[in-house]
Amino acid sequence: MKLDIAIIGTGNVAWHLSSALESAGHVITEVYGRNLKKAEKISSRLYGTEAQDHLDFTESQANLFILAVSDQAIGEIAEAVILPEGSVLVHTSGNMALDILSFSSADYTGILYPLQSFTKGREIGFEEVPFLLEAMESKAMKILKTLCKSLSSPYYVVPSRDRRAIHVAAVFASNFTNHLIGIAESILERQGLEFDMLKPLVTEQINKTLQMGAKAAQTGPAKREDFGTLENHHEFLHYNEQLAEIYRLISQDIIDSNPL
Repeated sequence: MKLDIAIIGTGNVAWHLSSALESAGHVITEVYGRNLKKAEKISSRLYGTEAQDHLDFTESQANLFILAVSDQAIGEIAEAVILPEGSVLVHTSGNMALDILSFSSADYTGILYPLQSFTKGREIGFEEVPFLLEAMESKAMKILKTLCKSLSSPYYVVPSRDRRAIHVAAVFASNFTNHLIGIAESILERQGLEFDMLKPLVTEQINKTLQMGAKAAQTGPAKREDFGTLENHHEFLHYNEQLAEIYRLISQDIIDSNPL
């Protein structure tokens, strides 16, 4: 089933999702952005898509409206957007509950949360992107499932409470992991050393963790309760008390989670 879809937002999710949906055979009718130039940048990559900087969609041919904006903006835009009769409005947040759309003019509401990290300029195959879906009405859920099938994406029907838990877990697994790798980069840069020498270690650790599970794959001085090494490392980090405290807290949590 081909859908006519309007994208509300101009961030990374809107950038990737709009192209993927068009490639899957759907029509992107409009892209909304507070900054019209950003909306035009996305619409120019699509076929026959109109860019607009207002939230009046009464003349739109779209039957599905996707709110791909920051969590802070969802409620405000949902209340302000003017939609045609019979429309379905969904947001793409992993953190916000479905009821944040309850004051919108949409007849049907839902959640279409892609469980992935998106960066402009980096291509992602949506067949490997799981979507977490939620909707009160069967019509909205049917449309969301149809959309995921057209993208060849796996999907799961997940209520808001469980989706929040998944989102928190995703922050630990993805965002925090990336930040810790960034800390490793900064430590080596401070010493005038190249991060490339750590790349095989990072790759092996991630692959091993995914294959064996995190608990079985855990190694290192905290796992061994090698307190001499831990103290030595903590002393080395004296130049940055915050990094030293991060090291101490994570090491202690590893010790507490993996008793010998």
